[in-house]
Amino acid sequence: MATSEENLSGETGGRLLLLDPHESELDDVVAPPPPPPPSHVDMDTAIVLLGAGVTAITHPLLYVKLLIQVGHEPLPPTVGATMFGRRVLYLPGFFSYAQHIVRVDGKRGLFRGLSPRILSSAISTIVRSRVKKTSYEMVIQCLSRIATHPCHVISVRCMAQFIGSEAKYGGLFSCISKIFEEEGVAGFFVGVVPHVLGEVIFLWGCNLLAHFINSYAVDDNFSQAPAVRSYTRFVMGIGVSVLTYPFMLVADLMAVNNCGLAAGLPPNSPIFKSWLHCWNHLSQKGQLFRGSSFFFRRVPMTAVEVAEN
Repeated sequence: MATSEENLSGETGGRLLLLDPHESELDDVVAPPPPPPPSHVDMDTAIVLLGAGVTAITHPLLYVKLLIQVGHEPLPPTVGATMFGRRVLYLPGFFSYAQHIVRVDGKRGLFRGLSPRILSSAISTIVRSRVKKTSYEMVIQCLSRIATHPCHVISVRCMAQFIGSEAKYGGLFSCISKIFEEEGVAGFFVGVVPHVLGEVIFLWGCNLLAHFINSYAVDDNFSQAPAVRSYTRFVMGIGVSVLTYPFMLVADLMAVNNCGLAAGLPPNSPIFKSWLHCWNHLSQKGQLFRGSSFFFRRVPMTAVEVAEN
């Protein structure tokens, strides 16, 4: 008995081992494998759905912006004052304009032309998610802009119908049929040149400015240098988008120019021979940035002078 105790103490270091009867069963249980990472297709689908949601949420903003761009001002201006006390005339802002649309068309009226914009957004989102290099980015973005421009034309015309209370353009396929019958293939690409030019200037402007600032203005010894560099292109994009806004404005006006809608015909709008003609017309009137702001929109000085006379 003593020998048995010594052997036990020698083998276990003076401790008795208690064996769990279920231990062998637990050893046989294999842990479930970790879930597989989301596939590239799943990621693309999620990105497209997110883009479609953002497009739908922001569509009323772009709808009001387009109506302002084509010069439709259904509400009278109000008298206000600047911070220096000077009296000025202010045009209605986004909320007043949106309420007017709801009164005329109902809440669903705020979403005119949404379906072609969602289609265009889906195509652009997929393309942008696959392009990384700047040189290829410019080429692919231009091709993407050209490919989605017909959707842009359809969306703009659907929204511009509000001005004349027209119903010429309905669903997506009926719009395609209508434009093809009246204008041919060229009708889907009116205004594409300023649209693509604006895209090219925007891309190169953002990348060149971001490269210059990251290379020469941000010190590598600065502890937050990586964080600053990550936001440089985004900040530069805001500034460059202001400079390229006239290209977008001209593209939108050319999309409705002389298409049979009241928004693109006199007296609401002159008939432009080309996008350069449209640019010069807006430049002479000082309206190259018309519709760039939703709030605190002042009546153009020429209109104020005519009213005073």
